[in-house]
Amino acid sequence: GRGGGGRGGMRGGKAVVIEPHRHEGVFIARGREDALVTRNLVPGESVYGEKRISVESGAEPGEKIEYRVWNPFRSKLAAAILGGVEKIHIKPGVKVLYLGAASGTTVSHVADIVGPEGLVYAVEFSHRSGRDLMNVAKKRTNIIPIIEDARHPHKYRMLVAMVDVVFADVAQPDQARIVAINAQHFLKIQGHFVMSIKANCIDSTAEPTKVFAEEVKKLQADKLKPQEQITLEPYERDHAVVVGVYRPVKKSQSSS
Repeated sequence: GRGGGGRGGMRGGKAVVIEPHRHEGVFIARGREDALVTRNLVPGESVYGEKRISVESGAEPGEKIEYRVWNPFRSKLAAAILGGVEKIHIKPGVKVLYLGAASGTTVSHVADIVGPEGLVYAVEFSHRSGRDLMNVAKKRTNIIPIIEDARHPHKYRMLVAMVDVVFADVAQPDQARIVAINAQHFLKIQGHFVMSIKANCIDSTAEPTKVFAEEVKKLQADKLKPQEQITLEPYERDHAVVVGVYRPVKKSQSSS
């Protein structure tokens, strides 16, 4: 069935089996065609027209759990997961600062993953996208929408607590610096960052591999230590996701 997923069938009524993905809080729906899914925090609601799948929970007869299909062509994080990224660090109960939240498509799945015990601080500068984001956050109370420029974290410092993960999809030439200043404000020591890099946003004349390498250098200069890098083919061209750890120098230093 479409939309509601009928009786657990994505298509043709055949029962779909939900398996946990190795990333905690992420699942695979195995059916005629496998799909990446997250457990819907607000059952009965789609966020952007995505398909929903209900399956018997097995706990109580007739009790259902609903999942939402996560499309890797519409989400860099989903693309990275399907591309085999080793760690995303986003899991149940964590606090995430999400820079470049746009209309809240990926943010809604991150909110599903971190669940009711977690929080997603979602920063978006565009007022138009921000309106959609606000609407998503009305139902998903673990999303805190912040309509501000991620270049100026001091403007939202009163709204954001220390976080475990900074996720960034800002597509700006100075995005490494944007991630760094937000990390300095809000990221726990030994916390992690996940950053999407779109090569032609930074330098449309250079080879994407060179652009990615330069961005990694900038991160390292700001004590953001990259641990892995993955390209997002076939879902996105000339995009990479860099995942790493924030680890300021141990010796005392004057704060900038």
